[in-house]
Amino acid sequence: MDRIQLQKLRDLPIEGVAERLGLQVRMHKALCPFHDDHHASLSFKKNKYKCWSCGESGDTISLVEKVLHKDFLDACRWLAMETSLPIREVGDWAPKPFDGSRYGRYFERPWLSPEARRFLFEERHLDERVVRWCRLTSWRDRQGVPWLQTPYYDREGRLVGVQNRNLVKGALPRFRFPAGSQCSIYNLPVLNLLKPGDELYIAEGCSDCWSLLSAGHKAIAIPSATLLSRKDIEVLKGLNSSTSGETGRGLSFHMFPDNDLPGERLFLQLKEILPRLVRHQLPPGCKDFSEYFVSRKT
Repeated sequence: MDRIQLQKLRDLPIEGVAERLGLQVRMHKALCPFHDDHHASLSFKKNKYKCWSCGESGDTISLVEKVLHKDFLDACRWLAMETSLPIREVGDWAPKPFDGSRYGRYFERPWLSPEARRFLFEERHLDERVVRWCRLTSWRDRQGVPWLQTPYYDREGRLVGVQNRNLVKGALPRFRFPAGSQCSIYNLPVLNLLKPGDELYIAEGCSDCWSLLSAGHKAIAIPSATLLSRKDIEVLKGLNSSTSGETGRGLSFHMFPDNDLPGERLFLQLKEILPRLVRHQLPPGCKDFSEYFVSRKT
């Protein structure tokens, strides 16, 4: 890995990296994960981060190092895999491929802990059929921390990645990914169910996708507002350019952008790829579709 490859990692949009790490970025600020922060002391500027309270600062690589407690090479590996960057690997730095056979058995008979059931059904009000379709399951680590496990499948139904979500509110890391996980566009198997004239909704993140599915829509999800990979773009272009007799014929594309700047940026990016993308406005006070969905259920 040479200097040019390292620079590619450092040039990744740092707010998008922060979101992948579980930080909630609003107006270029977030709660600092390095101390007990209550006033969004962590700021992002010129693709760097700095906490104006505890003094922590750095770039994309150091942010991953410190939040995930990884060494430099592991942080670079994580960034490369998360963003599908074509980084040339040498020697023992080469990342391990994702072992789908190792994790596939966890989703054959999903089990939901009390914490997972509370999160999915009491807090998010999701349809149980959606949870079964998405094969969501749960587990506890050695410290007893509850995690929600979300599988990522490609269009052919092969398991290509796993996202582990910490169910303890405010705990870090918020997400964990097994080595080699390809967690890009979520719910790709739904594309095989599309028919001419169908509406396909595009969400930001798994949670919004689950809510859209529970509301009766066919939906996929983009992993982050600021980290739309080249691979993701090619998949979306393929949907847009499908010709007669293919899945994308006659499809219409829809989106409820998050009520923030990253959400607006994602919509504009997607509009360039999918010119037919229809924007739906969330009501004032709802930051994303998940919150809007819950408000309609309560």
